[in-house]
Amino acid sequence: MTRDDYRNRGKTLAQRLAFLFGVAFLLVGILGFIPGITVNWDDLKFAGEESDAELLGLFQVSVLHNVAHLLFGVGILAARRYRSGLQYLLGAGALYVVLFAYGLIASEKGSENFIPTNNGDDVLHAVLALALLGSWAAARREEDPDRGRVRA
Repeated sequence: MTRDDYRNRGKTLAQRLAFLFGVAFLLVGILGFIPGITVNWDDLKFAGEESDAELLGLFQVSVLHNVAHLLFGVGILAARRYRSGLQYLLGAGALYVVLFAYGLIASEKGSENFIPTNNGDDVLHAVLALALLGSWAAARREEDPDRGRVRA
C-alpha cells in the first residue's frame, strides 16, 4: 500500500467538518435541556417568546429551539460521504442565514418570535452561517474521492 493509498482512506475535510458541526449541534441541543446549564430552566416552554430559559444565560431557548439543534446533529450522518458532508455544510449554512434574518425581523417579545431568539442568538446565527459557508467553500476545493478530481 502506497502512502497515497493510505491517505485516500482518511476522511475528507468536508467529512471532518460536517462531523464536528454535527457533534457541536447535538451537544448544544442536549445542553439546552439540562437545568443549571440552561438558566431559568423552569421557564422552558415548547415554543414562543414566553420561554425565558437561556442556554449558558446568553441564548434564549425553547424545546423547539433545542430540538432544531438536535436535528442539525444530522451532520454526524452526513459525514459518512464527501458529497453529503458538502451538502450538509452548504444547507446548514443557508438555513443559518435564514435564521439570522428571521432574528433580525422578529421582535424579541412579538408573536412572530416562535423559535425564540434574542440578540445573542442573532449574533451566534450569523457566526454559524459564516462558519458553515466558509467551511463549505474550503472543503469543496479538495479532491472528490469518488471522482478523483479537484472541484474549483
